[in-house]
Amino acid sequence: MSERQTVGNDLLRAAARLTRWASRHASFDLPYAQARLLALLDELGPARVSVLAEADHSSQPAMTTALQRLEAQGLAQRRADPDDARASLLALTDHGRATLDRVRAARLAALAPTLDGLEDAEIARLRTGIDVMEDLLRRAAAVYPTPTTRKEP
Repeated sequence: MSERQTVGNDLLRAAARLTRWASRHASFDLPYAQARLLALLDELGPARVSVLAEADHSSQPAMTTALQRLEAQGLAQRRADPDDARASLLALTDHGRATLDRVRAARLAALAPTLDGLEDAEIARLRTGIDVMEDLLRRAAAVYPTPTTRKEP
């Protein structure tokens, strides 16, 4: 494996482990899968079930069931698709956004004691790393655009 492949593998593993760690140690009253789906809705904006299923690497029936749970809790809502009257888009409700904000705050609260123990130089290194990750995400999005709710021409 090349050094770039090793770094890429290490980056993905570390990011996933940090997210799982924070979620395990955070205190929130929502199943992790639902929190993850709220974050996906936040990232993609109003989207069709098929787009959400593709982005989540899940089947359309499984995504439909998961979204129905969110809708029943008032965390997501269906909207008419302005481009296709036969289709609908799923979006976060205000309650869904507030719930996602609480989940994110709870995960940050779990990590805060560790962050508080870091020196200023370590915080600066983290900031640099975050900037590199954000740049990497922008570049990746240019190569692999996010699925959209619109039909291809």
